[in-house]
Amino acid sequence: MDQKLRLPVGILGNAASMLLYAAPILTFSRVIRKRSTEEFSCTPYIIALLNCLLYTWYGLPVVSYKWENFPVVTINGLGILLEFSFIMIYLYFASANRKRKVVMLTIPVTLVFCFTAILSAFVFHDHHHRKMFVGSIGLAASITMYGSPLVVMSPNLVGSPLGILQLLLYCKYRKLGITEEPKEWDLEKNHKKQMPHLKTSAENDEEKSMQSLKVTPQAKDDEQSTVNFQLVVTDATNGQRGTM
Repeated sequence: MDQKLRLPVGILGNAASMLLYAAPILTFSRVIRKRSTEEFSCTPYIIALLNCLLYTWYGLPVVSYKWENFPVVTINGLGILLEFSFIMIYLYFASANRKRKVVMLTIPVTLVFCFTAILSAFVFHDHHHRKMFVGSIGLAASITMYGSPLVVMSPNLVGSPLGILQLLLYCKYRKLGITEEPKEWDLEKNHKKQMPHLKTSAENDEEKSMQSLKVTPQAKDDEQSTVNFQLVVTDATNGQRGTM
């Protein structure tokens, strides 16, 4: 019964894995079209490559008994090609800093696979212990692969508590008045309000000046009349003295 279920379950597992490994094709078609990796991270694809390497090694006759896990070898072998292609495309379009990060992460991942393969081949001498050893490390790699997209969410995880703190501070101090320095446009507005008073004062001074200018000619005429009257009186007096 187990042998009869192995083939259909293996086929269904391969189909699901195929969809999983091929999902980033849309992402990298966008990278190729825009010729930029934008804000994409290469970490999930490097971890997925490690997962495929481990399970391909798990399905080979070195670890498993003969070709009992041949479907595992086929789908994970295809996953190696896909993930390796994604990493190469990322390296081609990434900046120098991102390329350096990819290389620094790829090297330890490759070393983990190499050590796992060497230990399973030379330390353990039966298929059962080899499968237990490689399967355990492959399980850890699978968990890491499914959790690797959380790397992108790390800024949000840090920013969420800070945002909540800001909201709490706002709710606490929103009713308290905050005194701000007068802005430039406020000063200009106040200056414009004071201008009519200044204008009125200037107009009053101008009216007084005009009134003084109007009064001055009349005063001059009165003064001239007084002088003429005095001259007439003087002439009349002199005439009377001459007759006498």
